Amino acid sequence: MADRAITVAAWESLFRAQVTIMRALAAEFPSEIISLNEYDVLFNITRAPGRRLRLKELNRAVLITQPSVSRLVDRLAARGLVAKTHDPEDGRGTIVAITEEGFALFRRVAFTHMDAIDRHVGHALDERELGDLIELCDRLRLGVAEPVGEAPDDDALPADS
Repeated sequence: MADRAITVAAWESLFRAQVTIMRALAAEFPSEIISLNEYDVLFNITRAPGRRLRLKELNRAVLITQPSVSRLVDRLAARGLVAKTHDPEDGRGTIVAITEEGFALFRRVAFTHMDAIDRHVGHALDERELGDLIELCDRLRLGVAEPVGEAPDDDALPADS
Protein backbone atom coordinates (compact mmCIF):
# COMPACT_ATOMS: atom_id res chain seq x y z
CA MET A 1 0.00 0.00 0.00
CA ALA A 2 1.29 3.45 -0.92
CA ASP A 3 2.15 6.16 1.59
CA ARG A 4 -0.93 8.27 2.38
CA ALA A 5 0.82 11.59 1.71
CA ILE A 6 1.93 10.42 -1.74
CA THR A 7 -1.56 9.09 -2.45
CA VAL A 8 -3.14 12.46 -1.55
CA ALA A 9 -0.51 14.36 -3.59
CA ALA A 10 -1.17 12.11 -6.60
CA TRP A 11 -4.92 12.66 -6.26
CA GLU A 12 -4.45 16.44 -6.06
CA SER A 13 -2.26 16.38 -9.17
CA LEU A 14 -4.77 14.23 -11.11
CA PHE A 15 -7.70 16.39 -9.99
CA ARG A 16 -5.98 19.68 -10.88
CA ALA A 17 -4.90 18.33 -14.29
CA GLN A 18 -8.48 17.20 -15.00
CA VAL A 19 -9.98 20.55 -13.97
CA THR A 20 -7.42 22.53 -16.01
CA ILE A 21 -7.96 20.41 -19.12
CA MET A 22 -11.76 20.42 -18.75
CA ARG A 23 -11.75 24.23 -18.50
CA ALA A 24 -9.68 24.49 -21.68
CA LEU A 25 -11.94 22.00 -23.49
CA ALA A 26 -15.10 23.75 -22.27
CA ALA A 27 -13.79 27.10 -23.52
CA GLU A 28 -13.40 25.65 -27.03
CA PHE A 29 -16.52 23.48 -27.04
CA PRO A 30 -19.22 24.57 -29.53
CA SER A 31 -21.78 25.11 -26.77
CA GLU A 32 -23.94 27.25 -29.05
CA ILE A 33 -24.76 23.96 -30.84
CA ILE A 34 -24.89 21.51 -27.93
CA SER A 35 -23.83 21.53 -24.27
CA LEU A 36 -21.05 19.34 -22.88
CA ASN A 37 -23.64 17.39 -20.87
CA GLU A 38 -25.76 16.82 -23.98
CA TYR A 39 -22.63 15.71 -25.83
CA ASP A 40 -21.82 13.29 -22.98
CA VAL A 41 -25.29 11.73 -23.30
CA LEU A 42 -25.00 11.39 -27.09
CA PHE A 43 -21.45 10.05 -26.75
CA ASN A 44 -22.58 7.28 -24.40
CA ILE A 45 -25.53 6.34 -26.59
CA THR A 46 -23.34 6.13 -29.70
CA ARG A 47 -21.01 3.69 -27.93
CA ALA A 48 -23.86 1.34 -27.04
CA PRO A 49 -24.86 -1.58 -29.30
CA GLY A 50 -27.28 -0.36 -31.96
CA ARG A 51 -26.78 3.18 -30.63
CA ARG A 52 -29.52 2.44 -28.09
CA LEU A 53 -29.18 2.44 -24.32
CA ARG A 54 -31.48 1.87 -21.39
CA LEU A 55 -32.01 5.10 -19.47
CA LYS A 56 -30.88 3.28 -16.33
CA GLU A 57 -27.53 2.43 -17.98
CA LEU A 58 -27.19 5.96 -19.32
CA ASN A 59 -27.61 7.30 -15.78
CA ARG A 60 -24.68 5.15 -14.66
CA ALA A 61 -22.45 6.28 -17.51
CA VAL A 62 -22.83 10.06 -17.56
CA LEU A 63 -21.37 12.64 -15.21
CA ILE A 64 -24.61 14.28 -14.08
CA THR A 65 -27.35 13.22 -11.65
CA GLN A 66 -30.32 11.01 -12.56
CA PRO A 67 -33.00 13.73 -12.48
CA SER A 68 -30.79 15.94 -14.66
CA VAL A 69 -30.28 13.09 -17.15
CA SER A 70 -34.03 12.54 -17.49
CA ARG A 71 -34.66 16.25 -18.15
CA LEU A 72 -31.73 16.44 -20.55
CA VAL A 73 -32.96 13.38 -22.49
CA ASP A 74 -36.41 14.99 -22.71
CA ARG A 75 -34.82 18.16 -24.17
CA LEU A 76 -32.78 16.12 -26.67
CA ALA A 77 -35.94 14.22 -27.67
CA ALA A 78 -37.82 17.51 -28.16
CA ARG A 79 -35.02 18.62 -30.52
CA GLY A 80 -35.28 15.33 -32.44
CA LEU A 81 -31.75 14.22 -31.48
CA VAL A 82 -32.86 11.12 -29.54
CA ALA A 83 -35.98 8.95 -29.43
CA LYS A 84 -37.42 7.39 -26.29
CA THR A 85 -39.29 4.08 -26.32
CA HIS A 86 -40.51 1.67 -23.65
CA ASP A 87 -38.12 -1.13 -22.83
CA PRO A 88 -39.78 -4.36 -24.04
CA GLU A 89 -37.86 -6.34 -21.39
CA ASP A 90 -38.89 -4.06 -18.52
CA GLY A 91 -42.21 -2.22 -18.78
CA ARG A 92 -41.01 0.43 -16.36
CA GLY A 93 -37.78 1.06 -18.28
CA THR A 94 -37.01 3.38 -21.15
CA ILE A 95 -34.71 2.92 -24.13
CA VAL A 96 -32.99 6.00 -25.51
CA ALA A 97 -31.74 5.85 -29.11
CA ILE A 98 -29.89 8.47 -31.08
CA THR A 99 -31.67 9.61 -34.25
CA GLU A 100 -29.96 10.13 -37.61
CA GLU A 101 -30.13 13.88 -37.03
CA GLY A 102 -28.65 13.41 -33.54
CA PHE A 103 -25.85 11.21 -34.86
CA ALA A 104 -24.98 13.72 -37.60
CA LEU A 105 -24.81 16.53 -35.02
CA PHE A 106 -22.80 14.36 -32.63
CA ARG A 107 -20.25 13.48 -35.34
CA ARG A 108 -19.84 17.12 -36.38
CA VAL A 109 -19.21 18.23 -32.79
CA ALA A 110 -17.08 15.16 -31.99
CA PHE A 111 -14.49 16.00 -34.65
CA THR A 112 -14.09 19.52 -33.26
CA HIS A 113 -13.93 18.21 -29.69
CA MET A 114 -11.41 15.49 -30.59
CA ASP A 115 -9.15 18.14 -32.16
CA ALA A 116 -9.24 20.12 -28.91
CA ILE A 117 -8.51 16.99 -26.85
CA ASP A 118 -5.59 16.18 -29.12
CA ARG A 119 -4.18 19.71 -28.70
CA HIS A 120 -4.59 19.82 -24.91
CA VAL A 121 -3.67 16.24 -24.03
CA GLY A 122 -1.79 14.78 -26.98
CA HIS A 123 0.82 17.52 -27.06
CA ALA A 124 1.85 16.91 -23.45
CA LEU A 125 2.30 13.12 -23.55
CA ASP A 126 3.77 10.69 -26.06
CA GLU A 127 1.93 7.54 -27.17
CA ARG A 128 3.54 5.31 -24.53
CA GLU A 129 2.63 7.80 -21.80
CA LEU A 130 -0.93 8.06 -23.11
CA GLY A 131 -1.17 4.24 -22.99
CA ASP A 132 0.15 4.29 -19.43
CA LEU A 133 -2.39 6.99 -18.53
CA ILE A 134 -5.24 4.90 -19.94
CA GLU A 135 -4.08 1.87 -17.96
CA LEU A 136 -3.65 3.84 -14.72
CA CYS A 137 -7.02 5.58 -15.03
CA ASP A 138 -8.77 2.29 -15.80
CA ARG A 139 -7.16 0.72 -12.73
CA LEU A 140 -8.24 3.63 -10.57
CA ARG A 141 -11.80 3.52 -11.92
CA LEU A 142 -12.13 -0.24 -11.54
CA GLY A 143 -10.47 -0.15 -8.12
CA VAL A 144 -13.16 2.14 -6.73
CA ALA A 145 -15.80 -0.48 -7.46
CA GLU A 146 -13.83 -3.22 -5.72
CA PRO A 147 -13.32 -3.77 -1.98
CA VAL A 148 -9.90 -2.52 -0.87
CA GLY A 149 -7.22 -5.15 -1.51
CA GLU A 150 -9.18 -7.19 -4.07
CA ALA A 151 -8.44 -7.17 -7.78
CA PRO A 152 -11.33 -7.21 -10.27
CA ASP A 153 -12.19 -10.41 -12.11
CA ASP A 154 -11.27 -10.57 -15.80
CA ASP A 155 -15.01 -10.86 -16.50
CA ALA A 156 -15.54 -7.46 -14.85
CA LEU A 157 -13.24 -5.70 -17.31
CA PRO A 158 -14.81 -3.83 -20.23
CA ALA A 159 -14.85 -5.70 -23.54
CA ASP A 160 -12.60 -3.12 -25.21
CA SER A 161 -9.80 -3.53 -22.65
